[in-house]
Amino acid sequence: MIPWLDNDTPFPDVSTALTDADGAPGLLAAGGDLSPWRLLQAYRHGIFPWYSAGQPILWWSTAPRMVLYTDEFKISASLRKALRKIQKSRASGGPLQVRFDSAFESVMRACAAPRQYGPGTWISEDIVRGYTGLHRIGHAHSAELWRDGTLVGGAYGVSIGRMFYGESMFARETDASKIALAYLVHFLKLNGVAMIDCQQETEHLESLGARPIPRAEFLAHLSSAVDMPPITNWQPVDPVQGPA
Repeated sequence: MIPWLDNDTPFPDVSTALTDADGAPGLLAAGGDLSPWRLLQAYRHGIFPWYSAGQPILWWSTAPRMVLYTDEFKISASLRKALRKIQKSRASGGPLQVRFDSAFESVMRACAAPRQYGPGTWISEDIVRGYTGLHRIGHAHSAELWRDGTLVGGAYGVSIGRMFYGESMFARETDASKIALAYLVHFLKLNGVAMIDCQQETEHLESLGARPIPRAEFLAHLSSAVDMPPITNWQPVDPVQGPA
């Protein structure tokens, strides 16, 4: 039976999370709240919330852990071509622009919207409030692709020290989320972030270069990365060089 958290109850050790044999592998605890303090404590220890409407808050620490090393991010030929078009547009003040943190809540709500292949995501109003709270204190950030002043793609996540935790992406145009992610990954790499937490294994993440690692290896990296000085200047940098 998993522990129930009151608002001031500390998290249990992640080694107590359920395993495949128990069902719901990675499930650690339930309850608590989504205050900035609670969320920061969770992420510092490799724990994240994930639950559906009607459930209590569920906290997870998956094993193995899906991560993306920033120097292993895969840029396909088609994505590289798209990035060069963005580079030219940014340089000339064209219709396509990449921004960081100009519409954080809008990115979250776009990620929560119904998809062509299914219903909306797990991003509830409580999740939106919790992570916009983190954004206000400088611990959650968004990368955004804009066309003629309209938001067409983006990604968001949590930042602590030199560790970044990817949460969700959305696209309203082909490759829009990948473009936003490419800018984000490049920026993080330039700023000394070696690893992005992707939480759970998916084919889409694998196609971008993410891979599973043992939870112990993930936590060892986390233990030092979260105590490093935080990134203070969030400005997009073009991830490709040269003309289109």
